[in-house]
Amino acid sequence: MMKVENLSFSYGKIQAIRGVSFELKEGEIMAIVGANGAGKSSLMKCIAGLLKPGEGTVCYDGKKLELTPHRVVEQGICLVPEGRWIFPNLSVEENLLLGGYTNKNRARDVERYYEMFPRLKERKRQRAGTMSGGEQQMLAIARGLMSNPKVLLLDEPSLGLAPLIVNDIMSIIRSINKEGISVLLVEQNARKALAI
Repeated sequence: MMKVENLSFSYGKIQAIRGVSFELKEGEIMAIVGANGAGKSSLMKCIAGLLKPGEGTVCYDGKKLELTPHRVVEQGICLVPEGRWIFPNLSVEENLLLGGYTNKNRARDVERYYEMFPRLKERKRQRAGTMSGGEQQMLAIARGLMSNPKVLLLDEPSLGLAPLIVNDIMSIIRSINKEGISVLLVEQNARKALAI
């Protein structure tokens, strides 16, 4: 489904990624684990088109991916970034609607993700920045799903969350995958990542 070949990226003279290659198959959850500063987030940003790789290619469904953020989303790949990056002054529902800007069935899918994330439905009019970290992470994932991706890139979804909430997030990732969405998961918590 997605093939990364010989991807490299540098911040000036500092090489963040060197010669990374892998294949993500349809319906698969793949985990990339490693320490802080290993280049995991840079890799995800290169795939999502937020950073321009110095070398290498990303292919999706057998074609070279046009690495500009809006084209990546339009082609079925969505990044849920580290740190959530929700819109804190907008309501939960407004965040979801923005995530589905390419989605022709936004109203239907908002209801669909309220079913998957009942806490979000309870807080749909609440400003997103006033929610707990776990609720914000759920919102970030639901907002990413609003674009109807075939591949979901999740960058450190358990970062800064309590252990019980981390278990909830990992269960959500499993259920997303059961719906036919391939998941590329970057995670420092190797035990949790490898368990799914």
